[in-house]
Amino acid sequence: MSQLDSLLEAALARIERAGQRRALRATALAPGGRVLREGRELVDFSSNDYLGLAGHPLLVARAREWAARYGAGSGASRLVTGTSVAHLELEAKIAAFKRTEAALIFASGWQANATIIPALLAAMPGVAVFADRLIHASMHAGLAMAGVRQHRFRHNDLDHLEVLLAEKGTAAPARLILTESVFSMDGDRADLSRLAALAERYDAALFVDEAHATGVLGPGGRGLSAEVEGKIDLVMGTFSKALGGFGAYVAGSRVLIDYLVNAASGFIFSTAPPPAVLGAIDAALDLVPGMEAERVHLAALGGRLRAGLGALGFDHGASSTQIVPAVIGPERDALALSVRLEAAGFLAAAIRPPTVPAGTSRLRLVLRASHTEADVDGLLAAIKAAR
Repeated sequence: MSQLDSLLEAALARIERAGQRRALRATALAPGGRVLREGRELVDFSSNDYLGLAGHPLLVARAREWAARYGAGSGASRLVTGTSVAHLELEAKIAAFKRTEAALIFASGWQANATIIPALLAAMPGVAVFADRLIHASMHAGLAMAGVRQHRFRHNDLDHLEVLLAEKGTAAPARLILTESVFSMDGDRADLSRLAALAERYDAALFVDEAHATGVLGPGGRGLSAEVEGKIDLVMGTFSKALGGFGAYVAGSRVLIDYLVNAASGFIFSTAPPPAVLGAIDAALDLVPGMEAERVHLAALGGRLRAGLGALGFDHGASSTQIVPAVIGPERDALALSVRLEAAGFLAAAIRPPTVPAGTSRLRLVLRASHTEADVDGLLAAIKAAR
């Protein structure tokens, strides 16, 4: 064993002792809100395929069609030869969906946040950054890459944000506020209307991550930003969750997109997303606006699950979406409950630090439009039996 391997083994042992070691397990999405894992079918309460589009025939057919038409790969980065007519037309379609001047495609949500934030901050010397303390790790990574200190406000506490803006922001030459519209581990929502008002009052730019709202919330599934149309400077979202595919977008003004093409290193130095990925996105954008029944169903299932968890004495926080946490506390207890539920036929992933704060390990229960009320009731009965 090399010295490196010895050091890595020791690091893994420390992770194991903390109850935080993770491993990869082969799993396949199946119809009806199910997954296949190790020869068993499980009711899936862990995937982010909120609208069930990952296996939709139209997405599969269009991915195949675009691969046949344009090839398997894109050939290069977007600024070399990687930009095709398909890329440009799809970006125009995304901008129309989000009702912004322009949009830009990225390979993933992580890449988008981690590369957009440093690019933005490079154009805002002396900027004061204000971030909800529970923003996604990719946003924190972008801030770390930029080497800019952030002022963290208590989660969804906009009174605290306003105090920080008044105390820390007024003397700065520029201000940037970072938040998610739906928080991925808690399933609660940011008050985008008030955030937009604060941004206007303090002359701050507002960056909203809509990864878990795109397709599911807002008019036509356009996200919560659609409820405050024209008042958010930059919206990022993904195609890998409710839209059933892969990749991410940023939507905003034409000058914003032109700037990111010239300054976002992750965009500049990455090979363009391939045609099959683009085809699936294109199909999802055709379907999502007409899926209001699925969105209503998801909302009703969320209410049913929260009521059931509350009756069992579980803290589900301020969840109001298709993401419903069942907070357990210690890492090992959350993991043990997840294992017992899997044995009972339910996939309910245990989420542990550093993904969530210490002492708040949980089951992150995720609803899909293909779930039924009986699925939710079955999960609740299994949790009661497995506690």
